Amino acid sequence: MRTLLITGPGGSGRTTVAAATAFAAAREGTRTLLLGADPGDALGPVLGDASLPGLTVRRVDADAGFRADLAALQERAGGALDLLGASRLVPEETAPLPGAEELAVLRALRDAAASEDTYDLLVVDLPAAPRALALLALPEELRRVLRRLLPPERQAARALRPVLGRLAGVPMPAEWIYETAARLDLQLAAVQALLADRGTAVRLVAEPGPAGADALRTAALGVALRGLRLDAVVANRVLPESEAAGWLAGPVAQQRKTLDEWREEHTVHPVAHLGRDPRGADDLAALAAPVAPAVTGPVRWPVTDRIAEDGVLVWHLPLPGARRDSLDLVRRGDELTVTAGPFRRVVPLPSALRRCTVDGAALREGELRIRFRPDPELWPRTR
Repeated sequence: MRTLLITGPGGSGRTTVAAATAFAAAREGTRTLLLGADPGDALGPVLGDASLPGLTVRRVDADAGFRADLAALQERAGGALDLLGASRLVPEETAPLPGAEELAVLRALRDAAASEDTYDLLVVDLPAAPRALALLALPEELRRVLRRLLPPERQAARALRPVLGRLAGVPMPAEWIYETAARLDLQLAAVQALLADRGTAVRLVAEPGPAGADALRTAALGVALRGLRLDAVVANRVLPESEAAGWLAGPVAQQRKTLDEWREEHTVHPVAHLGRDPRGADDLAALAAPVAPAVTGPVRWPVTDRIAEDGVLVWHLPLPGARRDSLDLVRRGDELTVTAGPFRRVVPLPSALRRCTVDGAALREGELRIRFRPDPELWPRTR
């Protein structure tokens, strides 16, 4: 199953483009699932009464997911709650906590990945770009936190936990905590595998113009830092060249200039301005949104061996749109924290680089090149 994640700046019309993309794919005979991950029913007004064989529409229900999680948590921790004399919460009387919507979206992505025998294409209408990128970072970040707090190797010493607790003088984590962490890790791993799959791509939607160009540049940088594949840019609400007269001449020229700049760096699909807010099947068809991309290889961060020439290994990180003054690198053990603009990611070092020291870095042609010099104490010596 191919997966197309659609996001963009707020007000760019990304929900309309997501609906039009799924509609176009279904018209071509592709079994398509359109998942609305934005809070509220943003897809409803766009789709109207449009229906098409082969097109299934689902919306994330954060309330239902939160109530199910709360009930499951109380069931697993029932013994501890009874021992403390705590009163059980009634899920129907509670409102979702912050973060419940993000977890509901991740659950929906996991469930969609499990139904790949039913659908050929998954189109996801994500929230606006900053929030969408934070959402896509969650599986990797949460798994990293879980491994730090509850390392898997500690679970092997279950029989020793009571003894260790008496020796340390502090209570050890209960069994259900490890079981819950393991279950959550499996769920997050499924979503992370979906995002890293060679059939998954991100499509950014923006309206050509100065504001759209700035927002697109930032979003593309966030996509690259997460190691996701940027399929294309959809330039939405493009004015017709035939209307380049009178007061419209300025906006048309501005859009043309932005489109030319975007085409130098991205694959661009213009979507025409209909002169109204698109509604229903006829308008979605008139938009002629591009269909989903073909399956290609994943994004790679290669390591080149330049030991013979310069005595270093070079790690190449493609970061289009990055600026030197907004880049920062911090190494901690076998991990490297990379900060690019408003985004930050902690990535594990490839095995060969763990036996090296950082020798410097340079940003050239949208690519961050980090030099690593082999540590004589750790690197295998040759005769």
